[in-house]
Amino acid sequence: MEIETRTVGDVYVLDIRGKITLADGTTDIRDAISDILGSGGKKIILNLTGVNFVDGSGIGELVRTYTKVAKAGVELRLLNVTRKLWELLVITKLLFVFQVYDSERDAVASFA
Repeated sequence: MEIETRTVGDVYVLDIRGKITLADGTTDIRDAISDILGSGGKKIILNLTGVNFVDGSGIGELVRTYTKVAKAGVELRLLNVTRKLWELLVITKLLFVFQVYDSERDAVASFA
């Protein structure tokens, strides 16, 4: 997994590529989120355009990330969720937890 962090105004965007699985990347996401929280970031978008697979551990990591940032008073959005991940979010009822966007502009604007 690869994660590139960039900012759009005061919003941190994590462009994630690869798999989100126990073996590939859950600790990478934790580290990137910790860095943002450490720098005082309050708005985060996880851009999942380049994510080609998410397993149960990956879903768990998304939930853990959401819980961690919410406790810190930080807002989190998901961007460009794949069809399979969308289906998993529906089945697990997590679609009611996460705010999901298809457009980066809409995701950024949702923080206003």
